[in-house]
Amino acid sequence: MNKHRPHVYVLPEDDANRSLANGFLLHPQLDLRSIQVLPNVGGSFKVRDQFESEHVVPMERYKDRNMILLLDFDETSNRHEIIAKVIPSHLRERVFILSIWSEPEDLTRAGLGSLEHVGSKLAEECKNETRETWDHALLRHNRGELDRMIPRIKKILFPN
Repeated sequence: MNKHRPHVYVLPEDDANRSLANGFLLHPQLDLRSIQVLPNVGGSFKVRDQFESEHVVPMERYKDRNMILLLDFDETSNRHEIIAKVIPSHLRERVFILSIWSEPEDLTRAGLGSLEHVGSKLAEECKNETRETWDHALLRHNRGELDRMIPRIKKILFPN
């Protein structure tokens, strides 16, 4: 990945979130040179802490870097605000917090398919700017982040 060209890093909370992200990577029209899924960190607060300690300075250096913090909300209504507190105001337009209301495995239990399948559906919806899967009860709380994120990252991930 060329760090001086627009790109996206995904920082997943756990293996289940990483499976969602890996499903996103399966989309046949995705520019794989523009996205990297980082190793999972083992908890939503660890995502917050690792973002703050390891990614803020590089984001300041690489102005074309975008970050997706991918985590579980564990049915905690203020989780977004807790995580967002560590995002410096000058980076907010390039950092996005996406989550499952409870935990990713609930998407499978709700009949949406495997986590990889759900991830590939979310990629298709990003490309087409649709929201069928995103409007599911476990994901619809992401609307505001999607409104900010999709216009910015669609042209990076799906340039054609």
